Amino acid sequence: MANNFSQLARKSKANSPIEKVPKEQKRPPSLEIYKLGDDVLRENAKRISKVDNSIRILAKEMLQSMYAAKGIGLAAPQIGIKKELLVIDVNFENASADPLILINPEITNYGTTLNSYEEGCLSIPGVYLNVIRPSTIKLRFRDEMGRPRKMKADGLLARCIQHEMDHLKGVLFVDRVTSKEDLNKELMKEGFHQKDVMPIN
Repeated sequence: MANNFSQLARKSKANSPIEKVPKEQKRPPSLEIYKLGDDVLRENAKRISKVDNSIRILAKEMLQSMYAAKGIGLAAPQIGIKKELLVIDVNFENASADPLILINPEITNYGTTLNSYEEGCLSIPGVYLNVIRPSTIKLRFRDEMGRPRKMKADGLLARCIQHEMDHLKGVLFVDRVTSKEDLNKELMKEGFHQKDVMPIN
């Protein structure tokens, strides 16, 4: 009987959701966040075939690093891991608001309204430029327990999801900037190079 209880306890622990990650992180990011010019940012991510405890641990570490870097989103390719995993928290100032963990996300519908809004990226720190994107989306994904989910998003959340999903295809927000003059000025200011940008026509 003890063995059975032990097995149940281990199984319960392995299948438990991610514990709350403090949004105030006093240490620097524990995971290295790759920067514009690093080849790993241009590689395609792969779907996650099994959502297990290793994925939940990775998501937790990504959240810790995202909060430590004062970001609102982080994709696994930004830390050199080619998996379709995103963590997002546009309510980072609200300690009680839960972050989003998106596994194998797919956008199923884009709204017809486009808007332009300033974006930044933890992989291109200090660079902020306007990008045009659909203002609303519908998507499906799996949560940290592997359960299929659907949701609608608009405003900043919709933009953040699209931005982070671009990382899964090796696309950075600077690739979508239409003003080349503004782009070059911002990149030079922070020591980045326009040759590392791959414009999307």
